[in-house]
Amino acid sequence: MKILFKTLAIAAAIGLAPGLAAQAPETGNVASADVAAPAANASATALPVNVNLVASSTSNASTPAPQQLAPTPGIGQPDGRMGIPDQVTPIGDEAAWFHNWILMPAITIISILVLLLMAIVIIRFRRGAHPTPSRTTHNTTLEVVWTLVPVLILVAIAVPSIRLLANQYSPPQADLTLKVTGNQWNWSYEYPDHGVEFTANMLPDEQARARGEPEQLAVDQRVVVPVGAVVKVIVTSSDVIHSWGVPAFWVKMDAVPGRLNETWFRADREGVYYGVCYELCGARHGYMPIAVEVVSRERFAQWIASRGGTMPGARPAAATGAPAIGAADSTAATPAPSNVVQAVERPATTNQSAPVN
Repeated sequence: MKILFKTLAIAAAIGLAPGLAAQAPETGNVASADVAAPAANASATALPVNVNLVASSTSNASTPAPQQLAPTPGIGQPDGRMGIPDQVTPIGDEAAWFHNWILMPAITIISILVLLLMAIVIIRFRRGAHPTPSRTTHNTTLEVVWTLVPVLILVAIAVPSIRLLANQYSPPQADLTLKVTGNQWNWSYEYPDHGVEFTANMLPDEQARARGEPEQLAVDQRVVVPVGAVVKVIVTSSDVIHSWGVPAFWVKMDAVPGRLNETWFRADREGVYYGVCYELCGARHGYMPIAVEVVSRERFAQWIASRGGTMPGARPAAATGAPAIGAADSTAATPAPSNVVQAVERPATTNQSAPVN
């Protein structure tokens, strides 16, 4: 009987040995994970604290984010004035000129003329002055005038209007592509050529006031574009119809699910410019602000690097006459060919120095 118990004990020990051996690595992994977690948290806290410009988990911690620009009162945001806001794009300047010098004078002249004609008819041809009304039914001269004059007015308005539409919907070669997606209820942005993506939400009023920004227009992450760059904006939606627009750029484009709409702008002045969603999209439609920060090309390249993105290479100077947006300089691409030459020449040099038997 004792021999039987000993045999069973030895068999049990042999059967449990592989399980204990298999559990040992798991214990080691847990311990290493627990040790690595504080280190990861410590490195995360070392990033700059800037909710707008600090990158997410793909950020490049070695490149600090540039300091945000402060908004200018009266520029890029409502300030209580009547009329069209100050424009900072060529299309906006052309549209403002068309409104101020073509439409407004024409509307004013037509309104005053119609008011005078109505006053003349009311006073001169009232019943007290003419108890017997005129039986005149046709006046060739009058009919020609009131037919020809409106046609001439419409032609005068149509010429600059068609030119403005042609310039607005025939954009020049784009320097930067920005994809905008409307969500209920925020905006998602993607820089496909730079590898940067983020989602912008409205800041609470307290945080907006603390940062010196207008309430219900400030966002936690701004869109950043370089000054003087032609920005192609591709607009779509993930749920319902939204509308992305910035008044200072003269830009407003519907975001339709399953469809890509395109517009463009070129901001010629650095600063911060605000917009909103212009299409009723649900209960929180009024909480989808837009903030676009226009910076120098150097600051834009620094911002892209801080978000973990990359700048596209410089274009050939012969083709464009200038380096691409955010490119370092024309000599940045020269090390690659020299390395190739050295890699090719190095074996030859080694062979020449080898002794010949």
